Amino acid sequence: MALWRGRTASWNLFNRLLHPPSHVPYRSLSSGTFIQNIEANPGHGGKLVRAAGISAKILKEPKSRYCLIRLPSGVEKLIDSRCRATVGTVSNPSHGAKKLSKAGQSQWLGRRPTVSGVAINPIDHPHGGGEGRSKSSGSYGKTSCTPWGKPCKCGYKTAKSKRRN
Repeated sequence: MALWRGRTASWNLFNRLLHPPSHVPYRSLSSGTFIQNIEANPGHGGKLVRAAGISAKILKEPKSRYCLIRLPSGVEKLIDSRCRATVGTVSNPSHGAKKLSKAGQSQWLGRRPTVSGVAINPIDHPHGGGEGRSKSSGSYGKTSCTPWGKPCKCGYKTAKSKRRN
């Protein structure tokens, strides 16, 4: 039994020497490295860049206290160089490209169906009710709004109307 344990320990040591750790501080990485599972604050664990198939890029050498990183959204962010990140990209880049073949597959994922506001009763949505499909009320029409009555798409109107009396 002791021999077996010793052999396992030697294999673990061999694997550690063969494969260096990939979750390392920024200061030990060079610019142009692709990273993922990024800490925002030192010791708080990975918070950024964790979704399937994405990665961030180190833009500036982390010589000072902060390191410049470009996130997948295109935002460039200064992060403390004591924070850690995993080298490489997250696997499964084709995750978002999967086509759902029927409505039931969407339900299996826990997604609720989306229903148009004009197809709902007037008690449940400001666009609902009426004969035919019309979300306007009166001759001037009405802006698109959420089920709670807040304007959406074009936001709140701030410009004065061009209509003259």
